[in-house]
Amino acid sequence: MAEPRIIGRVIVLLLLIIVLSGGGLFWFDYLNVVDAKALLAPVYRFFGLAPRTQSELADEEFLSLDAERFAVRLEAQELRSMELDQMEQDLARQREEIAQMAQELEQRQKTLDDLDQSLNARQIDADARISNVEQNARDLTGMPPARAVGIIAAMSDQDAIDVLRMTEEIAEREGASSIVPYWLSLLPSERAAELMRKMAGRPRSLN
Repeated sequence: MAEPRIIGRVIVLLLLIIVLSGGGLFWFDYLNVVDAKALLAPVYRFFGLAPRTQSELADEEFLSLDAERFAVRLEAQELRSMELDQMEQDLARQREEIAQMAQELEQRQKTLDDLDQSLNARQIDADARISNVEQNARDLTGMPPARAVGIIAAMSDQDAIDVLRMTEEIAEREGASSIVPYWLSLLPSERAAELMRKMAGRPRSLN
């Protein structure tokens, strides 16, 4: 008696498993989790129902995870490329500004060098003139006064003033009496007065 009862239970369990499996397969097919339409088509026909068909997506509507990842990577690469292009443009602009600044600095340095050379040349000329005037003053001081006055009278006013002032400076440095007043007394009165007036109104420096 027990053995037929066990066999009956097994049969019932098998039927239950078959029903549950079929129902699960039908449900998963309905949810498009699995594609069991070919397998379930006879069942649909047995019950007089039209078999379900899987709608196919067009090629342009087919979504691929790899394609999406590739699109994301491509977009990121394009953004990175744009950033690199912008950085390159910024660097090029900075290099251009630096080159322009360097050119301006070079031009300024050249101007300063030219000015320095000009000042040095003027200083050399001034030193040479001072040396020449001092030598003339010493030469005239060593001459007889009448001869020295004749040479001074033939000079331009500026040259004569420079020689007279240098003669006074040499006498002051050496602690001697200046011969300039005597020379002026030997010059024609009008020329002497003109030289004295200009000597009083002009600076003493020869530079």
